[in-house]
This record gives sequence, C-alpha cells and structure tokens, in this order.
Amino acid sequence: MIRTEKIEKKFGKLPVLKGIDTSFKGGQVVSVIGPNGSGKTTFIKCILGMVVPDKGKIFFDKKDIRNDFSYRQYIGYMPQIGHYPENMKIGQLFAMMKDLRQQSSSFDEELIDIYSLKSMYAKAMRTLSGGTTQRVSAALAFLFNPKVLILDEPTAGLDPLAAEIIKEKILKAKQDGKLVIITSHIMSEVEEMADSIMYLFEGNIYFNKTLVEIKNETGEEKLNKAIAKIMKQQTHV
Repeated sequence: MIRTEKIEKKFGKLPVLKGIDTSFKGGQVVSVIGPNGSGKTTFIKCILGMVVPDKGKIFFDKKDIRNDFSYRQYIGYMPQIGHYPENMKIGQLFAMMKDLRQQSSSFDEELIDIYSLKSMYAKAMRTLSGGTTQRVSAALAFLFNPKVLILDEPTAGLDPLAAEIIKEKILKAKQDGKLVIITSHIMSEVEEMADSIMYLFEGNIYFNKTLVEIKNETGEEKLNKAIAKIMKQQTHV
C-alpha cells in the first residue's frame, strides 16, 4: 500500500533521513518509534506530502506520489497536537472538512458519537481542553473512512477511557483491512496494538520487525526489555 525507496532529507546541513527503504501493507498496525530527533516526524510528513524528500521515491498503491497529491484523500491523519482556527466552533470544523472533501457518503462518525462531540458543537476551539482537542483530532482522522490512518501519539492527553476507545478503534480498523501507522513513546500501548515495529535511529532504520520476531529473538516477553536488549547487543557489535 505504501512503499518508500531510499528516502533522504536534510534540513540545512543536518541529515534527518538517510535512505529509508520500507513498505507497509493493509490489515496491520505499524508502530514507528525511536528517540527524539530520530526522524519519525519527518518520515511521516514525507508520506503525507507535507515535507518533500531531497532524494528517493514514495509510492501509494504502486503510484509515485510526486506532483500528485490526490492520494491524500485516502489518508486520515491525527497530529500529536492539533492546531485549528481558534474562533471556529467544533460543529463548523466538521462541516468545513466535509465540504472540503466533497465526499457525499460513507462518513465514520462513531468517535463523534462515543466522545459526545455533537453536544459540544457550539463550543469554540480556543475554549477546549487538550484532551477534548485530541478527541476532535481523532474523530477527524477517522471521519472519511480512509484506507490509511497515520496517528501521531494518538493517546497523548487522553483520559484512560478515551484512550481505550481509540485503541479499540485502531484495532477495528486493522480488522477492516486498513493500514494504521502510529507513533508512541508508551511501549505498553505499542505492545497492545502493533503487529510490527520500525525503529528509527539517527535517520536510519535500526530494525524493522514483527512483534513476534522481536520477542523470539530476544527471549523477552516485555517489549521495552526486548528493545533495550536489541539496542545493547547492537551497541556492542
């Protein structure tokens, strides 16, 4: 569904991505993790078309995305921190997004209902708490029933119940054959949701393996211990 070939990106003289080769298929949850500054956000923004790579290619359903942004209609994106027009009301925001997409049917409003957002449609975005803003971002990401979901720290700022709701939604999306790419610093959540993990380190793919492979190779049951063991082994090679 998504494939990258030797993606490179520099900001000034600083190399951020150093030749990223990978592919993601539908029906799975992929977690892109790594320390701060490893290139996670830049990699995601390259897929979204928000950052243009200096070198390499990105394919969506086998089509090169360069100079063709129509593929983005098939992606739902949830940023870690949503920035919306402060004076716009919640209801106006959803109406505007529907108008921009011009999609006549097949809306997924489940999160709007579960998070009781309709009862808050008259509230201005500037008045919302961080958690409520996250709920809005989550509902927008799923709204157009996309083939691909890219969720950046999807549970950040959410209370435990709201976090469980979106985790269940992510797993349901996988069952429906969608590709879900998430970033998270919470390894217990990654362990709950992810089928495979791509670990970025200093702009390179340090490893890209399934959760089962990682645990089998390290002999560790806990993901955080397994990753620590891999990093320690690599450091001493």
